[in-house]
Amino acid sequence: MPGTLVAMPGVLPDGETVPVDGSLPATATTAVGARGFGVYVHVPFCASRCGYCDFNTYTASELGGGASREGYADSVLAELKLAARVLGDSPPPRVDTVFVGGGTPTLLPADDLARILDGIDRTWGLAADAEVTTEANPESVTPESLKLLRAAGYTRISLGMQSASPGVLAILDRRHSAGRATAAALEARDAGFEHVNLDLIYGTPGERAEDFAASLDQVVAAGVDHVSAYALIVEDGTRLAARMRRGELPYPSDDVAADRYLAAEAALDAAGLSWYEVSNWARTDEARCRHNLLYWTGADWWGLGPGAHSHVGGVRWWNVKHPSASNRPRGVSTARPVARRRRGPRPAALSRHAGGRAPGRPGERPTRVT
Repeated sequence: MPGTLVAMPGVLPDGETVPVDGSLPATATTAVGARGFGVYVHVPFCASRCGYCDFNTYTASELGGGASREGYADSVLAELKLAARVLGDSPPPRVDTVFVGGGTPTLLPADDLARILDGIDRTWGLAADAEVTTEANPESVTPESLKLLRAAGYTRISLGMQSASPGVLAILDRRHSAGRATAAALEARDAGFEHVNLDLIYGTPGERAEDFAASLDQVVAAGVDHVSAYALIVEDGTRLAARMRRGELPYPSDDVAADRYLAAEAALDAAGLSWYEVSNWARTDEARCRHNLLYWTGADWWGLGPGAHSHVGGVRWWNVKHPSASNRPRGVSTARPVARRRRGPRPAALSRHAGGRAPGRPGERPTRVT
């Protein structure tokens, strides 16, 4: 049957006001990182907005004044200094994972992404086997930029492929060509990335079974060790939702989505990728996304950047959502925390990454891990 648009809450849940100095309750800092510690960095910039996207991202025309790519790394590093002051004498023993998400992180120069990672290492220390991921759109990377990122310490890259069908990409308002994602995956391997993920979206209006089969074939042929595949979610307020309301496109079919999911499981399993989370497959245990497993197991993480969420010792808080937010303290980034809530020892799992969503609506998709 056709899917429907369901109104989703657009405001953050009630929470305690964060103290001016950002301090945490003493009980939250008694064993920071005992179950693992990650850092999430949200980069809220995109060259254009895809028709289905309601993530906390902004094009140049949407940003307005007060925020820019040029000064963003400095803003993140300033926020990192605040984080170090808050944890003070109770720092994590090490940083196990770093995930740079967005948005399109690779719209920042590779040198800026390197500076951010170096700042995290200098502040808390990266574990010797730390997993360090950046998301990227296929058209936003080159062989040269990938080599620079790998040399800076990034070990994993997640590329937004979505589909191998030009028609499907057009409906989703994707900018890259049909073959660019798999080409970028091969370039990442050549640059020395240990782990490469390709994202797929299925159930787009107009997508045929053979279109999705071709997408799966291209993913397998690219030789990546991780695949994320998830059903299209039509979010209210997006261009895609508006087109469906006007009758220009049909609503997604739940039955078709179920068939696509089964097709993904069959094709990826046959290719040696094992299902390990609702929408994710990995070639080996080492290829699983450790950062997102850290969310699922209730470990600690610190979120940097606009809209990012953090969780330390059962306390979760979230940052100002818009990068141009005003009335910020001098020397603190635009992404200062605004509210928090205390939770039990195992917070609700966040999927994909901890950017841009309220705790009551975890992650950016309920099943997305990239």
